[in-house]
Amino acid sequence: MILLESHNLIIQTTLAEKIAKPSSLDVLFVDFDGVRFHLSTPEKKTVVQLSMNIRCWDELVAYGAMQILQREYGPLIKQQTEPEYNISLDIDIDQVPADEESREAFVKSISLFKRNALAAPFELAFKQQKELEASGGAQGQLMQIHYRDEEAIYIQASPDRVTMIFSTVFREETDRIFGKVFLQEFVDARRQPSIQNAPQVLYTNRDPPLEIRDLAGLRNTDDIGYVTFVLFPRHFANANISFNTISHVQLFRDYLHYHIKCSKAYMHSRMRHRVAEFQKVLNRAKTEVATTERKTVTGRTMTNR
Repeated sequence: MILLESHNLIIQTTLAEKIAKPSSLDVLFVDFDGVRFHLSTPEKKTVVQLSMNIRCWDELVAYGAMQILQREYGPLIKQQTEPEYNISLDIDIDQVPADEESREAFVKSISLFKRNALAAPFELAFKQQKELEASGGAQGQLMQIHYRDEEAIYIQASPDRVTMIFSTVFREETDRIFGKVFLQEFVDARRQPSIQNAPQVLYTNRDPPLEIRDLAGLRNTDDIGYVTFVLFPRHFANANISFNTISHVQLFRDYLHYHIKCSKAYMHSRMRHRVAEFQKVLNRAKTEVATTERKTVTGRTMTNR
């Protein structure tokens, strides 16, 4: 299986090129989940502006996104955001670290712009779980992140776990079938001794899980599915484990649909190849008609086919 990267490759490569050789820049592009970016040099070639527009920005701010971005980027955050965008960074190329290792780490951190913004509700849920475990509380806040038009992520902390629920829409009947097969593989793979500590994965079609069943506006049609991850404290025991867990869980929806499309493309290519092979067999099966020549008494030639 191919794992999707949590950082944005366009930001990483473009920024690295501009640090090596400053020049004018104006690039618009869209990442997973419809997140829009704008890389530009509006004032001078040595100052690169990176702006991001994300659909669920207000929800992320409510769950502490600005505090995380301040922690990660600090003075790079512009007070005056670019119009039609939610947040902007100013990257002064002259201030970038000189040594190669530090420079690469800096560029990588900028390319994690979206990942760090989306990490806010996850970090808050991990913090709430520790507080509930210490105080013996019941349930934490049910957080909702509507990152797509018809899809959302629901996160809730408990004293012994953090539950994450992804709602995802399957546009076609074949997508639903492939989705069930993939999710069954998650369940079966977890039985292997080497990965028994992986989070539990549950899947329901049409009916929302009990944790969110009382929410208003949920769909219960056949084209929607709900995937539940159950994370235990060992899955966010320290900063490094927590970072990797958040990065991987964020991309689950894109990972699932990406591999569904790859599987369909592979099956179609195999079908086309098989049809071409059958066509060759049919062509070889055609019998050749023998041609004979006869001559009349007068010497004229007659051909029989």
